Amino acid sequence: MENSKIYVGLDVGTTSIKVIVAESMNKQLNVIGVGSARSNGLSRGTIVDIDQAVSAIQQAVQQAEQKANIEITQVVAGIPANLLQIEECQGMIAVSDQSKEITSQDVQDVASAALVRNLPPEREILTVLPMQFTVDGFDGIKDPRGMMGVRLEMSGILFTAPKTMIHNLKKCIEKAGLELSQLVVNPLALGKLALSDGEQDFGAIIVDLGGGQSTAAVIHDHQLKFTAIDQEGGDHITKDISVVLNTSIENAEKAKRDYGNADSLVASEEEQIPIEVVGQTAPIQITEKKLAEIIEARMMQIFDRLKTALDKVNAFDMPGGIVMTGGVTALPGIVDLAQEVFNCPVKLYIPDQMGLRHPSFAQGLSLINYIANLTEVDWLVQSALGNVEQFEARQTATKSTAKTQATPKEAPQKKHKTESKHTFEGLKSFFSNFFE
Repeated sequence: MENSKIYVGLDVGTTSIKVIVAESMNKQLNVIGVGSARSNGLSRGTIVDIDQAVSAIQQAVQQAEQKANIEITQVVAGIPANLLQIEECQGMIAVSDQSKEITSQDVQDVASAALVRNLPPEREILTVLPMQFTVDGFDGIKDPRGMMGVRLEMSGILFTAPKTMIHNLKKCIEKAGLELSQLVVNPLALGKLALSDGEQDFGAIIVDLGGGQSTAAVIHDHQLKFTAIDQEGGDHITKDISVVLNTSIENAEKAKRDYGNADSLVASEEEQIPIEVVGQTAPIQITEKKLAEIIEARMMQIFDRLKTALDKVNAFDMPGGIVMTGGVTALPGIVDLAQEVFNCPVKLYIPDQMGLRHPSFAQGLSLINYIANLTEVDWLVQSALGNVEQFEARQTATKSTAKTQATPKEAPQKKHKTESKHTFEGLKSFFSNFFE
């Protein structure tokens, strides 16, 4: 048990909130507890009522605690890609150690240098991922610690999100009596779980069909390059069934789950489905085909809009095709419909862990998988998010000290040199190099 560690993933979705507890031992994840509660206080992936969301989180946590027989105090939470912005970032420092051997502190400092930038007041840095380090002009380095050098550079990918969205999620977790250990971008984590190594390398699209919204994300060269959000999901299908058939939301959801099909071409015209209609004492009978046509119409709209967004960045030029997951993908016929609309290979991802064999659990499991596989360098770079102000202060103090100690015959010496570069010039131009 010495090498074991407990991870808890918190998936705050529009339809449900899921808590997954897993034990990591010898690089293997074993799920030991799961909790789920109906979401309240959320709309289209964002928190609109903190108190209701807190209550739902607490219910899911209590379930997971009972099943795992542990007390949950710390969680890894996912944040949706709503208004997510992806940028390149670069930083450079002079190696501080007299021996010129690069240390963990140098890695933190060069990451802090890459994060020094002016952001709009409504946005906040969510996370940063190192792509490569360069030591004295030698690039392609994944871990520079222990190497000798004078100048250390880092190139990375920076993710920013609206402050309001980040604050509300953190506030909910805090009010639920939990500590947030890490905030992870949902499609980034999902891609690491659902895509094979080759798909992540050569490029593929991960589509998450949730209750409140649908997300398409482009993964290429093991990096999240683009996201597209459609503000419709499984809940909208349920509402369509309710309106068209004049039945309650509860009955519409039951009909969708028990008899629904996303492909009307394969649905039966003879099989009858009883539907309780408002204002009538006896249920009416409809065919499976009619129900499928209602579902198909909404799914076609969602897929068409996602396809339009993906076409703009030439995402379908990548060989990996589409991997779909999320609760809505449990509908029969969803793959055939997606292949018809996207005109590329489509397959489903369903977790194979006991008790999680449903696509709705993929996001929660991906959070645990992501955090458990972070390297030491990843953690050092992440830790720089809280050290940017201290880094800037240390740089200023270093320059002031150098000026004070300088004499007329001596030039001031600087211990650190920082450089930050903002290279993001719009999503389409940023990704064009990857899809050519």
